[in-house]
Amino acid sequence: MLKRVVSAAVLSMMFVGVVNAQPGWTIPDPNSLPDDAFGQVVRYGRDLIVKSSSLIGPDAPDPAMRYSGSGLECQSCHLGAGTQRFALPLAGAWGVFPAYIARENGVRTLEERINGCMERSLNGKPLPVDGKEMKAIVTYIRFVSAGEPVGQSLDGRGTPPLPLPDRAADPVRGRAVFTQNCAACHGPDGQGVRLAPEDAKSTGRRYQYPPLWGPDSFNDGAGMNRAITAARFVHANMPFGTTFAAPVLSEADAFDVAAFVVSQPRPHQAGTEADFPDRSRKPVDAGYAPFIGPFPSSQHRFGPWKPIQAWAKANHGAARTAD
Repeated sequence: MLKRVVSAAVLSMMFVGVVNAQPGWTIPDPNSLPDDAFGQVVRYGRDLIVKSSSLIGPDAPDPAMRYSGSGLECQSCHLGAGTQRFALPLAGAWGVFPAYIARENGVRTLEERINGCMERSLNGKPLPVDGKEMKAIVTYIRFVSAGEPVGQSLDGRGTPPLPLPDRAADPVRGRAVFTQNCAACHGPDGQGVRLAPEDAKSTGRRYQYPPLWGPDSFNDGAGMNRAITAARFVHANMPFGTTFAAPVLSEADAFDVAAFVVSQPRPHQAGTEADFPDRSRKPVDAGYAPFIGPFPSSQHRFGPWKPIQAWAKANHGAARTAD
């Protein structure tokens, strides 16, 4: 999402020694492990995050291995192979699962959460829970989460919160923000920059810079298709090279460009009407029905969101089952 996918050269540098994505955020290095069974599984898990499109996606040589339905890699959203602080890191996820997930209104395992990404963010189908690939991804997440307290989130998980604007996010203004700050990498049409065949083969990736909408991007049931979620990610991490400690875009620009991106066409996820059975837990920026409160769908998509939050708080019982 709104990122330059890290080149093979940068990746090779990233995994020499200990990964320090940000000061105070030290991640163990998979390359430090010996070439034994455990080290091989950890590094395969990392490769699955970095090279998803060629290993478990549409470019996998074996059609039976094509679980992802998009050209994205897992690290298109989980930056730096899931090791970058406040960039939706996978590091730190091990100790907080199993966890309650509002979308299903139930407790889910880490494997189930990974498959949620497979189906939505990668627009594909679930990995076999007892398969080699799931085992490798979970083992990698456990390794890069070494040292975290079980049951506690590391400081740096997720994305930093942003205060909600009092106005609606403006996708028209967001287009201008996109043109100025994002199109150089993701293209004026948001379709990314596809690697030449020889480069795709050598890197294991389909895109140099990933598409943000269209058939090769995440679908409309993905968390990144919500404007608040996308704005938080963008503000902390984009344009590429930005850190949460020194954001480049203003908060207003982040919300507006996020609104522009989520307004664009993308694959459809079937069954989203069953998401968030407890409607009071449905994110106010979820852009698909059923909605809570007397607000139009456009307000859920683009805001202003504070009135929706206030209504939900004042009408909690009604919000639980609102259609």
